[in-house]
Amino acid sequence: MTRARDAAGPSSSSMTPSFLHFILTISVMLLVPVQPAAAHPQCLDFEPPFKPLWHLEFCKQYETFGCCDQETDNQIAERYWDIIDHLDIADYELCADMLKEVMCQECSPYAAHLFDAEDPYTPVRELPGLCFGFCSEFHGKCRHVVKYLTANQRLQDTCERDVFTFCHMVDLSDQDYCYPNVLKSPDLTGNLGQVVEDPRGCLQLCLTEVANNLRNPVLMLHSNDDTHRMFIAEQVGFVWVYLHDGSRLEQPFLDLTGEVLTTPWLGDERGFLGMAFHPKYQDNGRFFIYYSIQVNSGPENIRVSEMKVSAYDMNMADPYSERVIIEIEEPAANHNGGQLLFGLDGYLYIFTGDGGKAGDPFGKYGNSQNKSALLGKVLRIDVEGSDSSGRQYRIPPDNPFLGAPDARPEVFAYGVRNMWRCSVDRGDPVSRYGRGRIFCGDVGQNRYEEIDIIVKGGNYGWRAKEGFECYDMKLCQNSSLSDASLSSTTDDILPIFAYSHHVGKSVTGGYVYRGCESPNLNGLYIFGDFMSGRIMALEEDKITGNWKERSVCMGEKKTCSFPGLINHHHKFIISFAEDEAGELYFLATAYPSTASPFGTVFKFMDPSRRAPPGKCKQKLLPVKVRGKKIPFVPKELTVLDTNEKPTRPPPRKFKLTTKPPVTSSQVKTTTAASTTMMSTALKLKWKSFDKKVRKKNKLKPLKKSKVLHEQTADTQMMDNTLTQKSKKRRGGKERRRRKKTTVIKPDSDQVNLNSNHTGTASLKVNALETPMTLKNNTDLTKKKIDRK
Repeated sequence: MTRARDAAGPSSSSMTPSFLHFILTISVMLLVPVQPAAAHPQCLDFEPPFKPLWHLEFCKQYETFGCCDQETDNQIAERYWDIIDHLDIADYELCADMLKEVMCQECSPYAAHLFDAEDPYTPVRELPGLCFGFCSEFHGKCRHVVKYLTANQRLQDTCERDVFTFCHMVDLSDQDYCYPNVLKSPDLTGNLGQVVEDPRGCLQLCLTEVANNLRNPVLMLHSNDDTHRMFIAEQVGFVWVYLHDGSRLEQPFLDLTGEVLTTPWLGDERGFLGMAFHPKYQDNGRFFIYYSIQVNSGPENIRVSEMKVSAYDMNMADPYSERVIIEIEEPAANHNGGQLLFGLDGYLYIFTGDGGKAGDPFGKYGNSQNKSALLGKVLRIDVEGSDSSGRQYRIPPDNPFLGAPDARPEVFAYGVRNMWRCSVDRGDPVSRYGRGRIFCGDVGQNRYEEIDIIVKGGNYGWRAKEGFECYDMKLCQNSSLSDASLSSTTDDILPIFAYSHHVGKSVTGGYVYRGCESPNLNGLYIFGDFMSGRIMALEEDKITGNWKERSVCMGEKKTCSFPGLINHHHKFIISFAEDEAGELYFLATAYPSTASPFGTVFKFMDPSRRAPPGKCKQKLLPVKVRGKKIPFVPKELTVLDTNEKPTRPPPRKFKLTTKPPVTSSQVKTTTAASTTMMSTALKLKWKSFDKKVRKKNKLKPLKKSKVLHEQTADTQMMDNTLTQKSKKRRGGKERRRRKKTTVIKPDSDQVNLNSNHTGTASLKVNALETPMTLKNNTDLTKKKIDRK
């Protein structure tokens, strides 16, 4: 991105370019066509910017949106005041404000661009990219402080003698991004923090790979027991445990491959299709499964069973604990449904398909409109016991058709074709709005795919309707059918969204994003299409209740240029998932066969904005692992991996300092004004310009963290040896001096800033103070290809 590194040598042997040289340089710059702004906000840690949890006291201009939390802000202020210590009154009045501006660019949402950090193969700049006008003024007022900002000898030498070459070295090739131009471009500042959109309005998101080598992964879910494990099921009947560190346990949690009915045929919809953990799984170890089965060449059935975790291993199911809850005969091999979930009411919801074939041809009106059939339904049962009729479950007392003639009491909603992947909205993290809603994707027949919200007693129209349109004209238009088991279709529950087969031909239902890491996505219902591989989103208008489509596409290479991120995925989107923290994933494969190990799990990430560091940390319960762990090895090429070679030389190694050499009378650890974020929290101190006051209130020297560019190993060993010898010589003097030194220690909760600080130049700079509470951690199956 930059035209020249700060390590670039001077342009002439005399180090002082002529006026003609300057004119030629400017002429070349003017002849180079200006590229349109194509970069995106990015911080020095190669992650998106954020809104700090608390206000910033020093770099206040970036407290609404930027790259600094309060700890980093304090660190920058500490380095700033270290430099101010070396200035006299005249230099302070001349340079203090510009110095603060330059140092605070670490907090800019475009810090990575200013410091040329987008390319992790290259060293980070020690000074931000400054536009020529600002750089000239900075050189005139502050060139004497450059030696405290960088250890680069060429920069220091050039700064002392030559404004033109110095400003050429710290300039950026893209003038939109140098400071302060980066603040003036409406294209860059107009939508800061909002999710990136392409020219067509498509939301650009990025992905990271979290699991691979799976054979048609049909679901991924967590057990809601604070371990943050993820359980991934393959269509053939394996369920695997993935730990929070990304590793997979060698032994499966569940192996039903001997029971599950499926084949390696392309698009076979039978298999292990659903799973749900009991809401109190942490206490009772119960979970439920949904799979295809055929016993002794009999009819094909779908079976829902209860199982329990092993009493000896929390990562294995008890294979002898299966208790069959319900079985339903399947007249065809397709449209098997497969979703299990627990609602907030504690009841188990079972989503069945209409029985298969095309057009629901079973009976006069089809299975879906026949409330006496269990196919084509949303069923709701109470799994906390059995009833007197011999059922292994009970009927919730408020089920809508309880006691109705010619209706099964298990039916909660009907008129569905083949709902594939449903989810419960956990609600807005703050307001809890939307909590408990059940979203489903219902696969269409010939023309439309739809997204529905499930309501008690709702008729979702199939086979009379497909999407918003009529499918069976006789059923669709006849509101006075005589069959008592068939309700009028004039009051059907319409989809919240439907799309035609020009867009995709087999919907895969998703989730409403309620996670922490990507605040921009909160409230978006994200789903996809199995056949087209397209990812889509819906955004709710809370006033009208209508849902608006938001197209989702993978971000461009520049947009997703963060380490570990990718901007592509396999075409066949099988399922979506949500982890225990609310982050969103989807499961896809390159070849939809139960024998093909091309299944991969991808995690969504918004490249425009993230949560503040520390906000999304989770307290995990320990997981006792008895067997081996298989570490995760990503297969997909990341955006950065696709670069054929680094664009610039590898980083040089040198030590950064901000102060003159330490003398025996002044033992004070120097610190680098490098652009990397130091991890050690630094104490705060008030800086008065009165040197007598500063001397009186001198803080105990602080040991600061190392910077990115360290010395070589030999130099470090030499320094360590010298330091040890020096300590022996100074030991007695140090102990005597510490007894006489007045040390001011800030209180752990706040720093008292009411002391009288006087001086010739009364500094009106807002003093730093630690917040009352400074926290880092806050409470805050696979379907048949054409589905026909």
